[in-house]
Amino acid sequence: MTGPAGGDPTDDATDRSMDDATAARALEAVRAIALRLEAGRRLAPPTTTLLLRSIVEATVALFDAEASSIALYDPALGQLVFQVAAGSQGDGVVGLAIGPDQGIAGYVFSTGLPLALSDVASDARFGRSAAEQTGYVPRSVVAVPLLDDEGSIGVLEVLDRRSQAAFDLRDIELAAVFARQATVAIRSSREERDAGELLRATLAALAGDGARDVDEAIDAAVASLDDGEDGLWALADAVARARAAAPGEVALVIDILDALARRAPRATPRTFRR
Repeated sequence: MTGPAGGDPTDDATDRSMDDATAARALEAVRAIALRLEAGRRLAPPTTTLLLRSIVEATVALFDAEASSIALYDPALGQLVFQVAAGSQGDGVVGLAIGPDQGIAGYVFSTGLPLALSDVASDARFGRSAAEQTGYVPRSVVAVPLLDDEGSIGVLEVLDRRSQAAFDLRDIELAAVFARQATVAIRSSREERDAGELLRATLAALAGDGARDVDEAIDAAVASLDDGEDGLWALADAVARARAAAPGEVALVIDILDALARRAPRATPRTFRR
């Protein structure tokens, strides 16, 4: 017996079977992405801004500076936007947006080169008007770029030592250490966002033309992982709460987890299936 137009009906069945297998693999991939996103969110909640703020606070303390700030490039605006700041003179700069080649921050961002100036007023690259908008005009500055694999993503600046000592090459090296930590934090945040976009695009592709509520589909995919999973979420929540514990208590938690891990049987590979 043949199918329509003389085709073999077994061919249709094979095609459906292949489609089902492909869809199953795609859905499993989506579940794997959702699991990673949710686990990451629970174990390390979005704290990029807080981490960047702690970096500039540490920078102020190390240099005994009047202010420190981090500006990040916003592709949508085409500008550098000051995201966080610390120090007695730092608050006014948060939210300020400047051109990617404007002022000292723009020079450092666009060239990828660090800079230390003991008299900013005498330097042609200094943007006085932008500084005046913040309510503080610095005397000296050290500025270093935030560099990742794709180039410059922002700038870390430190303004005016209280001791009046001029910034030097050693200060550039120290500031670069903090800039690298900030870059790591930003990269991690962007990777999480990119993973979310991957999940969004995958769900939209699976749903086809009928994908009107992709956000709801994502919520449903993640929510479907919320139960069971051999107590994974309970453990994740407990670890997340333990992050606020005292150092000695955290060390105790780590010792307990290490002991349990040594006693546990070797885990079999997960398939992310029910």
